[in-house]
This record gives sequence, structure tokens and C-alpha cells, in this order.
Amino acid sequence: MVDGSPLKHLAAPFAGLLGGWLASLIHLPLPWMTGSLLAVILVRCSGWLVTELPGGRRAGQWLVSSAIGLHFTAPVLEQILGHLWLILLGSLGTCLLSVLGIIILRRNGVDRATAFFSSMPGGASEMVVFALRHGADPARVAAAHSLRLLLVVLTIPAIFIWNLPASAPAVPVNPDWGWLLVLMPLGLLAALAWRRLGQPNPWMLGPLLCCAAASVIFDLNLALPAAGSAIGQWLIGSALGCHFDRKFFRSAPAFLIRVLLFALLAMLAAAAGAWLLGQFAAMDVAGLTLGMMPGGITELCLTAEALQLSVALVTALQVARLLLVMFLADPLFRLWQRRNPLLDVPQ
Repeated sequence: MVDGSPLKHLAAPFAGLLGGWLASLIHLPLPWMTGSLLAVILVRCSGWLVTELPGGRRAGQWLVSSAIGLHFTAPVLEQILGHLWLILLGSLGTCLLSVLGIIILRRNGVDRATAFFSSMPGGASEMVVFALRHGADPARVAAAHSLRLLLVVLTIPAIFIWNLPASAPAVPVNPDWGWLLVLMPLGLLAALAWRRLGQPNPWMLGPLLCCAAASVIFDLNLALPAAGSAIGQWLIGSALGCHFDRKFFRSAPAFLIRVLLFALLAMLAAAAGAWLLGQFAAMDVAGLTLGMMPGGITELCLTAEALQLSVALVTALQVARLLLVMFLADPLFRLWQRRNPLLDVPQ
């Protein structure tokens, strides 16, 4: 197959569409994301290295983040501001879990910069940029974040959806096409502006902040059509699957196993921390747990939406953690380097 062939770009979303449909038939959690992700991974591991649809993941994030932003209302925002200390504390606690990953990787011979940026619970693309700046191994950093994201997507929705008691069906909210025809283009412009300013995760945070602000200011009560979220999941899952192939799973297996161990321990510690915080505040422990999980904003907020948990709370925790990591990771690593400039051997 020729690299430039359009079929190579279209094959991934088509495989993802088939996988999402099959997953929906057997009622997998988040079927259009998990099904499309697994289908594309299987295709690539079979030897056909299909590539993601150009702009597909961005379009998916735009749809999903717009839907998430519309969950923010004035009463929800008031509740979040009233528990701002809890949100900041939970986000900080999740960030501190990265110390566990650094210790595990450093004790097994991984250099300081690679161990540090592989363990940060931030966006993969942003951490790779920091890794390149400080001489880390960008391939290993990207692999660590990809593996953790894969683990979260395949396990967290299943654990939550299959273990929490079934909730009553959500009352459908009819889409207001007048507002949506205004907010969706504005969200797209916000994403472009966010990217232009060099801010993290623009295709997620730009539309999310735009729709959330409009929802609060104008006291809206609207939602995207159900198909909009499914299309977003499909595009994101199909794109994520293109990061994995046989070469990925065969490369540095010892490193990947340690990353997997750290991710599992971090998930358990986050759940314990959420339970502890929940004892001191009248907030849903399930929502706190989901918000503190070391995964991607998109995937965890979709899980919260599927479970009818507080999407706004999960979003606030995830966004706060992302901002903490983005603004603190680089200066903290520089401080570590200054305090021990010659120390780069396993501890």
C-alpha cells in the first residue's frame, strides 16, 4: 500500500466504524471509542499500517468538548467554586503520584529526564515537547503516555460502568439548533485561537471553555444530539488506535512493563485519595475518583457523561491537573537539575 494512498487514511476510520458498531452490539462501555480503538489496533498489528484521518482526532475533540462544556450551568459552577479547595487538592494529589513513576523508572536505569516526563500526568504532545527540550528520549516519553492512555480507555469505563449501580435513564434534552449553530463555530474559533496562543490541548479546552461560558452566562439548557458524541468518540478512537502496532508492543518491553505497573499503582492511589477526600466533603466519591484518574480529559469526561456523574466536576479536576502540570513540570525539572546537576544514575 502506497503511503500517500487516500485508502490508507480512510481505512482507519472505516475499521473504527465497524469496531464501534460491533462494540455497541455487545454493549461495551463507550462502544464507539473502545470499539474503534481496538479495531484499528488489530488492523495495524496485522501488518497494514493504516494512518489516522487528517484532522479526525481534532474534529472528534471539538465535538466531544463542546458537549462537555454544555454540562456547565450556573448552579453547577456555583457548586464547583464552593469546593474549589477540594478540586485543587485532588489535582495536586494526582500530580504528586508522578513521583512514584519517577522512582520506579529511575531504579531501573531510565535517565532522569525521560523518567520525569514519562511520569507526568499531562498531555502526551506537551510532555514530548518538554522531553526534547531537556534531552530525554521522546519515543519513550510518547510510548509511556500512549500506553497509559490505552490502559485508561480500556479499563476505567468498564470498571465504573459495570460496578456502579444502574442509574435512571437521563431525561433527554432537545438540541436548540439556533444556539448550536452559533456555539459550534465559536468553539472552533476558540480552538484555533487557543492553539495560536500556544496553549495546551487547544482542541479540547477551546471549545469546552467557549460552550461552558455561554451555558453559564445565558443560562442555557441544551445538549448536542446523541449522534454528535458518538461521532466524536469514533473519530478519537480511530485516531488513537493509529499510535499502536506490533513494533510499539515489542519495543523496550521492560520499560513498558514498568510504565504499566506505575499506571496501575497510580490508579489505585487515585481511587484511595478520592475516597479520603470524599469523607471530608459532601461530594460524589465516584465523580471524585473519575476526576483524579491519571488519564485523558476526553475519555474520563465521556465516562462521567455515560454514568450520569458530575461531568463538570470531573472536567474541573482534569483541567486543574493539566494546568498544574503544564505550568509546573518544566520549572520543577529545572530545579531538580540545579540541585543535583551531576546525578543521573539509577537510584
